[in-house]
Amino acid sequence: QVQLVESGGGLAQPGGSLRLSCAASGSIFSIIAMGWYRQAPGKQREMVARITNGGTTNYADSVKGRFTISRDNTKNTVALQMNSLKPEDTAIYYCNAIGPPLNYWGQGTQVTVSS
Repeated sequence: QVQLVESGGGLAQPGGSLRLSCAASGSIFSIIAMGWYRQAPGKQREMVARITNGGTTNYADSVKGRFTISRDNTKNTVALQMNSLKPEDTAIYYCNAIGPPLNYWGQGTQVTVSS
């Protein structure tokens, strides 16, 4: 089993920045990729950004050029730097870890972008 604990999030103004962090513990040797998903009210959960053990990243088109995912394998953490935030970025953000055949989730952290 893998446990994921998120931190960060909160309220930001449009154009502002926030940083999310996620710490993994437990059976971390099984993890092959980590990432962030988000779910806005009334919408399905969607992938925001993902990074593999080898450092390969991919992003949702809606966040490319604004968000950056990074990973510290020595500390078993993954971070999401969010810049140029927009109101449509408002959602609950979930940390995710893939440890086949299982998929692990954090508890979620609220990000609200509003003036």
